[in-house]
Amino acid sequence: MILFSFALFLAVVLGCVVTGQNLLWALWFGIALFSAIALRRGHSWKALCAMAWKKGRTALVVIPVLLIIGTVTGLWRSSGTIACLLYHGLRSISPTWFVLMAFLLSAGMSFLLGSAFGVASTAGIVLITIARSGSVDLAVTAGAIVSGAFFGDRCSPMASGAALVAACTSSDLYTNIREMLKTGVLPTLLTVAFYAVISLRHPITSVDPAVLSALSGGFDLSVWTLLPAALMLALPLFKVPIKLAMAASAALALVLSIVMQGMSPAETLRCALLGYAPEGELAAILSGGGVISMAKACAIVMSTSLLAGILEGLDALAAFTAPLGRFAEKAGIFPAMVLTSTLVSCCFCNQSVAIVMSEQLMSPHYRRAGLSATTMAIDIENSAVMIAGLVPWSIAVAIPLAMMEVGSSAILFAALLYLTPLCYLFTRQFHLAAQQERS
Repeated sequence: MILFSFALFLAVVLGCVVTGQNLLWALWFGIALFSAIALRRGHSWKALCAMAWKKGRTALVVIPVLLIIGTVTGLWRSSGTIACLLYHGLRSISPTWFVLMAFLLSAGMSFLLGSAFGVASTAGIVLITIARSGSVDLAVTAGAIVSGAFFGDRCSPMASGAALVAACTSSDLYTNIREMLKTGVLPTLLTVAFYAVISLRHPITSVDPAVLSALSGGFDLSVWTLLPAALMLALPLFKVPIKLAMAASAALALVLSIVMQGMSPAETLRCALLGYAPEGELAAILSGGGVISMAKACAIVMSTSLLAGILEGLDALAAFTAPLGRFAEKAGIFPAMVLTSTLVSCCFCNQSVAIVMSEQLMSPHYRRAGLSATTMAIDIENSAVMIAGLVPWSIAVAIPLAMMEVGSSAILFAALLYLTPLCYLFTRQFHLAAQQERS
């Protein structure tokens, strides 16, 4: 019965992917389907709600962070922070090193924004426009942008995925980020070397001045507009909680929107809630952000958590945990995590689902092996978070590529997504040993 229900659920997921429907429909179908099974097995409505809420309350930790992220990204757009980063980033691009600079600029912005979608919809669109006008291979450029976008998706304090991993594994977000930065050094350096070589084969003649003119003409781009980003980076160094750091950055960006960019308080609040919506040439580059932009992400996180709670209460994943345990014993626990996250990403087409389900399927084996919550969080970040970007039909990468109007062939050039799990596979024991010494 359970296996048939899983097959039916996955068929609905596949139907949503093929037809382009919102994945929420499939998640809600799964909640209804497995709730019906629980009721048929004799569970009361009260017990069913308790099952769902056991994991659902995890979402309450993540959702406020998501809403603050939406507020920050909307106000960073209206205050000129993103425009200033783009303007000076594009001015520093050398035509000979265009692809490498596309990666570095995307990585820097993704660390500040914590969103692959945010990078794709801002720097991604600008860089692809430049590549198109300069006759640079679009798949290569988009691959570099996707690699950069996932750099922050994995280790930025602003990333919703990082917050979800910390919540699911009951680990500390700041500790996870420090470990992510350490384990990310080698794959990042190899990625830089890869794009440096690629750049020499794919130079451009010049940067389109129209983009720079639109940015400088639409905003006051003085150094003060960088303060919200600087504040966001500096406060965590002084152990300020991430929510407070985001709130402080948003408040400063709100003030700058009014004082420096000449917006009214009502317009600025609208940007915080509904997103920034400029007119003219900047509309395609800077529109977005706001609390409302996180509504779908919040719904997916909550729905996934509720479904995970019901599946756990039904012990529905028992048929999968034993084979994964045997595989972990033979191949190692991280390869088992990679296999799990790959299968979940292929089936559910969503990074948030991959994080939650990978934790649920693999946590018994980590506990049995005596591994810490931080270790599991690092393993998820180095597998599920990155592998979701390698599945062409996953919304984690399909939407950024659609924003840039580039095909899935770009995934072949997203070097960081391959190198992160591969490098960690061979260096994991050294990192774990160093972590144990520090503790």
